[in-house]
Amino acid sequence: MSFYAPKISSRPKRSEIPSGELCSHCNGKCCRYIALPIDKPTTYEEFDYVRWYILHDKTAVFVENGDWFLLVNTPCKELGPDNRCMIYEKRPQICREYSTEKCEYDDLFVFEQYFETPDQVEEYAEAVLGPRPGADFRTPRPAVKLPLV
Repeated sequence: MSFYAPKISSRPKRSEIPSGELCSHCNGKCCRYIALPIDKPTTYEEFDYVRWYILHDKTAVFVENGDWFLLVNTPCKELGPDNRCMIYEKRPQICREYSTEKCEYDDLFVFEQYFETPDQVEEYAEAVLGPRPGADFRTPRPAVKLPLV
């Protein structure tokens, strides 16, 4: 799974766009995901929670400026086919506080750490914490009893 990123070369640079018209050149990048802060994992149990997040569809975890975030790749239900907000006058406060001055129009989404598979998390945990004491994170699959025919 990779984070949705449009071709940068096919769009004008931010500096070439007249003031107030940036959104009309954007694909609604800011409305295609949510990123929620999470505590930095410091134990194997906490890293296991990060693995659990990533086991869900369209999720990843990234680190930016030392802060950890759960990324859920899902578009806003009110993002229109023209990549504009269909409830602009009634949009939530978080959207009202967001400005094009700090928007991600030019952002290439390069992070300090980016985890999109459970194995990446486990490898990172082992690198940071050392080998898991006493056991591997992989446990044997329970035996399945088949009905007698």
